[in-house]
Amino acid sequence: MRTITAFALSVLAFAASPAAAQIEMSVSADGKTTTITEYYVEDGNQRVLVHPPAPIPRGIARFGPFRVIDESHAVLVDATDARSPAQFEAMLAAYPGITELALVDVPGTEDDKANMRLGRIIHQRDITTRVPEGGSVRSGGVELFLAGTHRVAEPGSEFAVHAWEDDEGRQPGDYPADAPENRAYIDYYIEMGMTEDQAQAFYAMTNSVRFEDAKYLTEQDMAKWVRLD
Repeated sequence: MRTITAFALSVLAFAASPAAAQIEMSVSADGKTTTITEYYVEDGNQRVLVHPPAPIPRGIARFGPFRVIDESHAVLVDATDARSPAQFEAMLAAYPGITELALVDVPGTEDDKANMRLGRIIHQRDITTRVPEGGSVRSGGVELFLAGTHRVAEPGSEFAVHAWEDDEGRQPGDYPADAPENRAYIDYYIEMGMTEDQAQAFYAMTNSVRFEDAKYLTEQDMAKWVRLD
């Protein structure tokens, strides 16, 4: 019988946001010249300004993809995998006062089962999740954002979702709606505070694009689907 680990490959391998370029401009005012860097993406024949990517902090300690900023704040700066729940628990054991996890640049996960276990730890420990300005949370990283008992998405943060794909190339629509492979996500969303209807609707939205593609959401878009603080 197929187990939950069979669909454990959902890392979203695209870069943070449709590739952003940057340009430097010199601006003169009151006899002084200042160099300004602006970030943009190409949209047809137009350049659309975007927020610069959030900086990756060095931190005072590292536990896999997690970095400790101070006694009460940590950040996640990479994809999660099977080791991540244990690394997160080790971080909390060393820094028990951590109350907030900032998701700075999270491309997804290499193990959905472990990722949802990590999300449950975040939720049970009453930790706030925050995406800073310029932060990018994609694929399985979105499940971790939802795990926060308080969720903060700053203006200029972005999210991206897509359908998962298992190790046999099957996607959600290849299974019955009530199959364990699909129910695992819906049950997780309910644990994170959604109603059944909300969980079903959110899951359908994430699966509206295939694994090979991505649907990008702003913090305002995300607020239409989940409660933000």
